[in-house]
Amino acid sequence: MGERTHGQEPKGELRFAVFVVAYNAVSTLRRVLDRIPAEAWEQLEEVFVFDDCSQDDTALLGEGYKASRGIEKLKIYRNKCNLGYGGNQKRGYAYAHEKGFDYVILLHGDGQYAPEMIPEFMRVAREERPAAVFGSRMLAKGSARRGGMPLYKYTGNKILSTFENLLLGVKLSEFHSGYRMYSVRDLRQLHLQAYTDDFHFDTQIIVELVHLAKAIVEIPIPTYYGREICYVNGMKYAWNVVLSVLQYKLSGLGLVSCHWCGAEGERMGRYRAKGSPLSSHRRVANLVPPNASVLDLGAEGFYVTELKARGCLVVGLNSKEPGGEVRAQYDRFVLRDADAEGLPAPKDIGYFDCVIMADVIEHLRTAPAVLSHAKDLLGGKGVLVVSTGNVAHWFVRLNLLLGRFNYAERGILDQSHVHLYTKNTFKRLLLGQGYQILKFKVTPIPFELLAGRGALSRRFWKAVEYGYYVLARVWPGLFAYQFVLVATPCRRGP
Repeated sequence: MGERTHGQEPKGELRFAVFVVAYNAVSTLRRVLDRIPAEAWEQLEEVFVFDDCSQDDTALLGEGYKASRGIEKLKIYRNKCNLGYGGNQKRGYAYAHEKGFDYVILLHGDGQYAPEMIPEFMRVAREERPAAVFGSRMLAKGSARRGGMPLYKYTGNKILSTFENLLLGVKLSEFHSGYRMYSVRDLRQLHLQAYTDDFHFDTQIIVELVHLAKAIVEIPIPTYYGREICYVNGMKYAWNVVLSVLQYKLSGLGLVSCHWCGAEGERMGRYRAKGSPLSSHRRVANLVPPNASVLDLGAEGFYVTELKARGCLVVGLNSKEPGGEVRAQYDRFVLRDADAEGLPAPKDIGYFDCVIMADVIEHLRTAPAVLSHAKDLLGGKGVLVVSTGNVAHWFVRLNLLLGRFNYAERGILDQSHVHLYTKNTFKRLLLGQGYQILKFKVTPIPFELLAGRGALSRRFWKAVEYGYYVLARVWPGLFAYQFVLVATPCRRGP
């Protein structure tokens, strides 16, 4: 087999290892190792056991097993302190990377998962080269219950997996099996060290694999429930699973931070265009008069194509020129820092029928001056279309009640915001700069960003968004996610 550096796509024969996580497994570990098929031992580079500082003689038994069987491929390690289920996996995956393995199969030392399936995991890896292979007890109908899975665990597993599929937009038959195989190369792209050390580590690893669109393959495995001791607090585990998935999804709205799913600025990237008719992007576009000359301050390009289809001429203005595809949408582009330099004079840029300031004023230290100067660029019956987030949103209020005011990479508390507005302060800002407000619109939380790729997920979140919109209309100061205003300069009489 040719040499390769870590991170390269494996070529030729793959190197496999089995990683056994063990805690107080002195009564079960020997049987687990005995059940690893001879053909698997031949194909595996190594079987390594990480005893998580057991209170019994798990590590000593493992060393005795290795000596009595003469198996050099078996390695036994004991953590000096208990790292937790997730922490133990972190150490094991770092070890797999150091040893240069291509795939690592996670096996529990309590005997709950069948070592006899190891050759099947390796077969799938050779044929499909996925990022992960999950052993599922739910793929074969009825096998989980026949294998002794208690009804309450079966029901909880199905409910949680349905919830996770709905929010993540995937179709996994089971999220909660601990029998898995991972590509070590793909593990290195995850932010494992930021994950929990608790049992919902397994959920967080799925979330980031799904986020990165990594290939996951499921295979059916038998179910076995014996006399092994379960150290998982079921209610706490379920709660942490729900919180982890919600945290990830809500971070896409800027409502919370999700540090364990990567550096958020890198993970989020550019803001996504929102297609819902109730979104701020669509509302802004629909409020611009047809065939208008438009100045787009901020120039993110979310609605330029739509405006041009309605006959508008669109000029962009920003301190940084956007990428080629976005830049090409504009008829003209002006590089200028409106906050530091103010807006250009009409003689330099011309007059416009409409000036758009969508999600811009919260980034401006000189917002009143920019709004005042914008009046000079509005010719005749020109209008200003402006939007901003609602800092009095119920979610922000709830966090304040709990003593939290955490900035994020985007959303209402985007860390680049220098001013925050409520409904009343937003209106007063416009009125104070000599505008009269013609229209006042609200937007709901953009639940469309939570929808996955599945049609069911999209329909579900669309229904939630429209239902929430009713609340935003009834009580905008509390429930509106963003406000969108149309204003025009007050015209003095002769």
